Amino acid sequence: MATAVIMPKQGQSVETCIITKWFKAKGDSVSAGDILFSYETDKAAFDLESSEDGILLEIFYPEGSEVPVLSNVAVIGKSGEESGSFNQSQSAASAPAVTPAQESSAAIIAREVPQALITTGNDDLKIRISPRAKRLAEDKGIDYRNITGSGPNGRIISTDIENSTAGGVRTISSSPSSGTEFSELPLSNVRKLIAKAMHSSLQNSAQLTHHMSADVRQLLDARQKIKLKLAADKTQQDITLNDMVCWCVIRALEKFPEANSHFLDDRIKTFHKVHLGIAVDTPRGLMVPVVKNASEMDLTKLSAALKGVAESSKKGSISPELIQSTAATFTVSNLGNYGVEMFTPVINLPQVGILGVCTIISRPANLGNNIFGFVPYMGLSLTYDHRAIDGGPATLFLKEIKEQIENFRF
Repeated sequence: MATAVIMPKQGQSVETCIITKWFKAKGDSVSAGDILFSYETDKAAFDLESSEDGILLEIFYPEGSEVPVLSNVAVIGKSGEESGSFNQSQSAASAPAVTPAQESSAAIIAREVPQALITTGNDDLKIRISPRAKRLAEDKGIDYRNITGSGPNGRIISTDIENSTAGGVRTISSSPSSGTEFSELPLSNVRKLIAKAMHSSLQNSAQLTHHMSADVRQLLDARQKIKLKLAADKTQQDITLNDMVCWCVIRALEKFPEANSHFLDDRIKTFHKVHLGIAVDTPRGLMVPVVKNASEMDLTKLSAALKGVAESSKKGSISPELIQSTAATFTVSNLGNYGVEMFTPVINLPQVGILGVCTIISRPANLGNNIFGFVPYMGLSLTYDHRAIDGGPATLFLKEIKEQIENFRF
């Protein structure tokens, strides 16, 4: 029996999603777990996996389409099975005609709004364009009135705008050797969201960064013990250096709860539990998923939870509720694997702090009795909102993180 592929509802406020890429084509065989398409909300990007084995009988929305949530996007079934009845837009088109007298004002709005019927000033000339395509055209200064839409019923969708050369705006795909002067690509929704959040954070808060280094001999010793356990028993949880640092940050936040807060303009909301955000680099851009109630977990559970939200973010299956900036009470961003020695992380408002974790560098140090040697140090960069925390308490909090790391025991 054929089965509809339905656009998920990602969060209570999400009404439409945009299909950014199809990984399967009409007629392709699919298996449960295969990625069918990627889609974006106004907050994040996701992949939709097939829940069925079969053949992709029909695709109702092409790439670039803005699709209402819970709509049928495609159909999976056996070869030869009927699929036309799943096409909701076609079903609506073939419905019995309703006279103006019979149609309520609410029904008229419901019929017109999804099509984004735009009046251009001439009552005889009306243009069907999706809200996203209209915004994109206005941002690029493109006159969309002369563009032929490729969407349903001639509706102009975002890909029509991106492929247009109207208004002097052109997207050029080229390699450095092709002789063109530059390449220009439109920003993805996720990139726009990241840019807006980062700019807003720097514009609307008083951010300051303190740098400090921690002796990580205890962490490296613990890491070596974990590797030996993994070699003997593959079922052991692989606890990383980042997991250990996050554990130490949580312990420090418990001692300095003012850093485990949200600044809300006229008040400070201090949390009794740590909901830890972790910056994750994904193919779609930066995401900051949260591990809820991280302060109640032991190191093994925390490690598993951190890996779980990171993998879900990379796959595009993370819940939108877990990537809201308000979901976390503090964030850790680790660039140590990239060899970064020092950086200034940007706060994820309304949080009041974020810790940047840097690479490990061996430095000369006094080992005692005037004996000097090289000691591995990890750079720590704490950015805090000076509206909520003064420099003294922020420094003491950073020092506590350092001491938790240097006195770590596994």
